[in-house]
Amino acid sequence: MTMVKVSGNIAKMQTSLEDGEVRYLLPVGDERVPMNDLIGKPLQLTYEGEINCVACGRKTKKSFSQGYCYPCFSSLAQCDMCIVKPETCHYFAGTCREPQWGETHCMQDHYVYLANSSGIKVGITRGSQIPTRWMDQGATQALPIFKVKNRLISGKLEVAIKQHVADKTDWRRMLKGEAEGIDLVARRDALVAECQQEIQQIKTEFGGDALTYLDKESQVEICFPVTEYPAKVTSFNFDKTPLVEGRLMGIKGQYLIFDNGVINIRKFGGYRVTVTA
Repeated sequence: MTMVKVSGNIAKMQTSLEDGEVRYLLPVGDERVPMNDLIGKPLQLTYEGEINCVACGRKTKKSFSQGYCYPCFSSLAQCDMCIVKPETCHYFAGTCREPQWGETHCMQDHYVYLANSSGIKVGITRGSQIPTRWMDQGATQALPIFKVKNRLISGKLEVAIKQHVADKTDWRRMLKGEAEGIDLVARRDALVAECQQEIQQIKTEFGGDALTYLDKESQVEICFPVTEYPAKVTSFNFDKTPLVEGRLMGIKGQYLIFDNGVINIRKFGGYRVTVTA
């Protein structure tokens, strides 16, 4: 077996969907480590005690919002609360931290979708992030249900639908195994019927062409490269345990699943890590 040893600042794993299965690349500095090839093998991740902001590159003692230094966290639009709560998007109020960023990220077509990761949930994403968003969440099934004109509208529609289904993934449950299969098309039809009043209110406020019901879309099935799921989920944290090692049993969402615990790679964006396999 070829030895792998590479050091650098890590970022969230890059994904691609090939024949229904997710393929992963782990960015480590300028390198891209093919992680699927390491499943079943011993793997060691060593945090070298240095963090660089994923936006500006400066050294920071503490990471905010998955890899930002505090000045960037405080000033960048991508770190604003409206990213977590899209229904509070304030671009139209003229108070966006970075209007140009808002134009390219928020004032674009968004999709409202149903996914099955730890059970059914509703979510939103830009069109360019399909199916990446679903793979990052560990969803084994997904279905786009509405196309809308901007992030604000998608947030308002999500608020209406989440009265009936969850809008968050239970990550521990997601990592314990495959979620039970769901007929997302049938759930979509039922949810749209339940939310007719809210949908009509959105059309009245933003115009009839503000959203498009995607009633012809097919359900997407996604498989993750996991040979064994943990019976109990124990989470590793580089800030507390600089050395993470064990046998890599699989990858799901942005989590590496070892035989002795899991680690959320996305959480540690900007951390300088040595990967040895």
